[in-house]
Amino acid sequence: MSTQRVDAVERRLERIIDLPAPVQGQFGPAHTVVPVISPEDYARSDPFILLMDDRIDGEPIGGPHPHAGFETVTLVVKGGMTHDSGRLGEGDVQWMTAGSGVIHGEGLEGGMSQARILQLWLTLPKAQRWVPAGYQDLAYAELPVRREPGVEVRLYSGTSGPVRSATKNYVPVTLAELQLEPGASIAQDLPASYNGFFYVLEGEVAVGPDRQALKPGQVGWLDRPVSGGDSTVRIAGKTRARVLLYAGQPQRDPLVSHGPFIGDTKADIQRSFEGYRAGRFGPPPPR
Repeated sequence: MSTQRVDAVERRLERIIDLPAPVQGQFGPAHTVVPVISPEDYARSDPFILLMDDRIDGEPIGGPHPHAGFETVTLVVKGGMTHDSGRLGEGDVQWMTAGSGVIHGEGLEGGMSQARILQLWLTLPKAQRWVPAGYQDLAYAELPVRREPGVEVRLYSGTSGPVRSATKNYVPVTLAELQLEPGASIAQDLPASYNGFFYVLEGEVAVGPDRQALKPGQVGWLDRPVSGGDSTVRIAGKTRARVLLYAGQPQRDPLVSHGPFIGDTKADIQRSFEGYRAGRFGPPPPR
């Protein structure tokens, strides 16, 4: 069992949300989606704007599309996909900065008829809202790994114990996959200012000092300590489990969203539409 910092605030789940069943998605009859986070809840989910759990069974209908004013974090849970000039396999992540504007193309790998993909929309700090576009491909096999008895933590971003990710962030974010054996537990340190949640992919876990149960189809949001400094959250496997932790620094800036664009004002949205129509968006270069 891993230790935790004595001076850190111990966090628990403030709320557990039961998600709806998958509904028809926008990319044809092969596409269904579970909305995990909706933009309407941004005041509570900041810095996370949106998270969609996309499931594909067949051939989706879609093509290149624009984004501006934020970042997308695309995690392949199952299957494989292509994007712009690269590919993502199971467990891989593309961290894309849309910033000043991109046209982004993605699709399933040839012959792949089933896939599950999580796409997060992450805000940019107001001062970096319109930075140049770019992306980072994070290969699952190359992620830094923290190992404790019965637990493996793979880091896409941030830190866990002594392990640190090299992913570059505009908004400080910890994104980790935890795999736990039954009865095994681990303490994950986070800045007390971070907002965050657990999303269970497989199995069942217990979170916090009161061991609140969390299972697939639920989102468990962490409480928000009043004090600053450090915090820690303990998670244990009730069964063999695989769970994602998303946590990040709230920006506390109001947002305006419309379609694929995020801005600080309605004028920002209008400028993004005008830039796209004028052909000023292109594919994202590596960052």
